[in-house]
Amino acid sequence: MSAIAVKGWCPGALRPMQSGDGLVVRVRPFGGRLEATQVAGLAELAERFGNGLLDVTSRANLQIRGVDEQGHRLLLDGLAHLGLLDHDADTEARRNILVTPFWIGGDETQSLAAELEEALADSALALPTKFGFAIDDGKSRVLAGDSADVRIERDRGGRLLVRADGARLGRSVARGEAVSAALALANWFIVSGGAKGGRGRMAAHIAAGAALPESLRAETEPAPVMAALRPGHYPQGAMVGVAFGQMLHSTLHQFAGCGHALRMTPWRMVLSEGKREMPRVAGLITEPYDPALRVIACSGAPRCREAHADARALAAALAPRITADTRLHVSGCAKGCARSGASAVTLVATSGGFDLVRDGSTRDEPVLRGLNGADIVSDPSILVGGH
Repeated sequence: MSAIAVKGWCPGALRPMQSGDGLVVRVRPFGGRLEATQVAGLAELAERFGNGLLDVTSRANLQIRGVDEQGHRLLLDGLAHLGLLDHDADTEARRNILVTPFWIGGDETQSLAAELEEALADSALALPTKFGFAIDDGKSRVLAGDSADVRIERDRGGRLLVRADGARLGRSVARGEAVSAALALANWFIVSGGAKGGRGRMAAHIAAGAALPESLRAETEPAPVMAALRPGHYPQGAMVGVAFGQMLHSTLHQFAGCGHALRMTPWRMVLSEGKREMPRVAGLITEPYDPALRVIACSGAPRCREAHADARALAAALAPRITADTRLHVSGCAKGCARSGASAVTLVATSGGFDLVRDGSTRDEPVLRGLNGADIVSDPSILVGGH
């Protein structure tokens, strides 16, 4: 694995990140949902002020790519007009919330999200910018495997609980206590030394031996985890995958043309609210077992300045050639922006070729180094120990 500087923070709209193709401007939808008018507006903004590419991130956000410094100010004006801008960069950074897409009108999901957003805006918590919250309050949990540090969930009887990531059990709460209990856990994380140098995650803090105080002690088992989600029809609408997490502005325009709101997910899929037909657009995944669902890839070169190779091009070439039980992560560098956790197979681009990690992440020791991308495509058996 090659050494590389890890920034330790995520971009926002007010605090964008410089990349190889310009500024990356991350838009964080309120409540994890975009109205149809907002979808149309974002497509237009990406076309006018970016290079026309949008990322669907593992944090359930959209990123507009290829923005220049002059266009950034005008882009912010457009986001403000759409109601998609926070008051300041610190508030934006704290508003890092995953929301289950499987809510129905009148349940508590959207009100919990709005209350948590408001509480975080009023808070002075100096949380690491990767620290996040999840509202996963359905009968089954769908966000259990996704990045979050404090989770609002339900128990097996349907009652709310608040759980620290990394802890098996959660603390039972009444509806009016849920958000304050979530912030109390976040505050405990800070005061107990969980954040160091602007970084830190709850699960690692607990794994290192940090013990919750009696007032936050948990004794309730959360609801079961739902099986992996796939593209298809759900009661709330049509779930559609975005190949390797990136789409053209024209694709977003077509979503907007349907007149349906979009619910964002951390699985590089979007749920078109109330839609009963799957869209037929290039770059979208509508089949539940499409090979592209088995592969995760970052933007790669030339879009990212840190990347040593075009990760998405290699991912697209390998997707139909790997076995059905293989899960592959192709990373343009050692940061692992597209996936921080382990995969069955991870390819990490370096200045000398691709490093191959099995059952690990970009930070783990490779079993092979300096592989040529074309050679991997011609003989993908090397990924699973064919040589």
